[in-house]
Amino acid sequence: MARGELAANKKGAKRELVPIVFLDESGFMLQPVRRRTWAPAGKTPQQDAWDRHDRLSVIGLIGVSPLRHRLSLYFTFQSENVQTEHMVCLLRQLHYHYGSKVILVWDRLRAHLSAAAYFETHRPDWFQFEWLPAYAPELNPVEQCWNHTKYADLPNFIPDDVDHLGTAICESMLEQRQDQALLRSFFAFSKLPL
Repeated sequence: MARGELAANKKGAKRELVPIVFLDESGFMLQPVRRRTWAPAGKTPQQDAWDRHDRLSVIGLIGVSPLRHRLSLYFTFQSENVQTEHMVCLLRQLHYHYGSKVILVWDRLRAHLSAAAYFETHRPDWFQFEWLPAYAPELNPVEQCWNHTKYADLPNFIPDDVDHLGTAICESMLEQRQDQALLRSFFAFSKLPL
């Protein structure tokens, strides 16, 4: 049912030339994501990692242009958990970036619900909100950006501090931004047609 809704809205977006944007957040910690790795025979690899729990929150957006179906990836960092005021500020920037109405697809995080309520009250013509079903992160292609960063680009990565972590995440996301085939594979994994 959700996939049918998204497909129908995608067709409407193309007729009206409205961009579709998928949004999601993820947290990154100083502690590494541990993955299997190679080591010389008989020498167990050891990682000296932080015991601190500092973290960065990252908000990611994948935009789909209505005419060319070109994909764009944007992201921003937050030093704290994402709150309603962060989402309102980000959505204002998103509206000014596109200069038109945007179809925004996201989950029902409390900050999303309250930001949507704010815009439906104050600027109802800026966004059309589409909600992903509960407990279905696999339907959001941005989720695959996080998986790629954590498990392909930064497994076993031990940052020196939060700034070093942010730099590594930024490099990973910028590489993904340049790779249309990779971004399209995120949609293929989500089984969302472009």
